[in-house]
Amino acid sequence: MPKSKVRSKTEYTEAAVSRTPVKVKGTPTARWYMVLMLGLMIVGLLWLVTYYIAGEQIPFMRDLETWQNFAIGFGVAVVGLLMTMNWR
Repeated sequence: MPKSKVRSKTEYTEAAVSRTPVKVKGTPTARWYMVLMLGLMIVGLLWLVTYYIAGEQIPFMRDLETWQNFAIGFGVAVVGLLMTMNWR
C-alpha cells in the first residue's frame, strides 16, 4: 500500500491558525431605529389581528378587499423584519 504524504508542521503552528476576533464595521444602530423596527412588526401584526376579529365593523377595513388587508398587514410586518438585517 502506498505511503501517504507527510504534512509539514508549519501548517499547524499557532501563527497559521489565528483565532483573532473580527471587528464589526460601523457604529451601533440608534435607539429610534430599533423602536421603529419593532413598531412596524407590531403594527403589522395588530392590523391582521384586528382584521380577523373586527374587520366587518371597521368602515375602512370593510371597504378594502381581503387581499388588500393581508397585503397591508404582512407588508408592514415584513418591512420591520427586513430592517433587522441592518440592526447592530
